[in-house]
Amino acid sequence: MMKISAAESQVMEVLWRSGPASPDEIVAAVGPANGWARNTVRVLITRLVNKNAISGAKEQGRFLYRPLIERSAYVHAESQNLLDRLFEGKLAPLVAHFAAHRDLSPQDLAKLNALIAEIDNDKL
Repeated sequence: MMKISAAESQVMEVLWRSGPASPDEIVAAVGPANGWARNTVRVLITRLVNKNAISGAKEQGRFLYRPLIERSAYVHAESQNLLDRLFEGKLAPLVAHFAAHRDLSPQDLAKLNALIAEIDNDKL
């Protein structure tokens, strides 16, 4: 999967969340929160088009952009990249790191225990 920068991922999130969007809608969604000018957002859009992450076409009288990759595929690739770069591809050290550096709520622990139980059941 192509590398999408943190700034570009904000444009992608708009499209994943709301579906096809015009350039003005994308600018309104990400520009003010980041202090980005219209041209900055347009550059991000152009980069994503060049990476084949989004496409644009005129639809119903206006130009709209839409994602070409699914959010789940992007999250999977980014998660795997993080595991590979920082934890030698192993999940347990990642979980241990977060457990050591963040307070886990009782709900977090319950979810982790349920996930472990589900994984154990699937392997039987």
